[in-house]
Amino acid sequence: MVKESTAQKKTIERVMHEYKHGELERRGGKKVKSRRQAVAIALSEAGASKNQSPSENRRRLRKTKKKERAGRTAIARKEGRRYPAMRKAGTKRSSTRRRRAS
Repeated sequence: MVKESTAQKKTIERVMHEYKHGELERRGGKKVKSRRQAVAIALSEAGASKNQSPSENRRRLRKTKKKERAGRTAIARKEGRRYPAMRKAGTKRSSTRRRRAS
């Protein structure tokens, strides 16, 4: 059995959580009903699939982590988080704009 990195474990955990709560979707937008399909999606997103090359696995993991940072997961959508990085820093979007000198 291949040992997974911490990032891969977290991704698998998130995807299976989405499946358990009925939020995991296929590419076409249909809900995933099969646990087996959910596991396949989790391994693919985590870059831990045996059916893909090592370079493809690394690319998938990078893409997934970028998606998680951007807040484009089902969990983030459900909780209404759009810009999690900005919220964490405590800044507002409007404060970054310059004010006009009148």
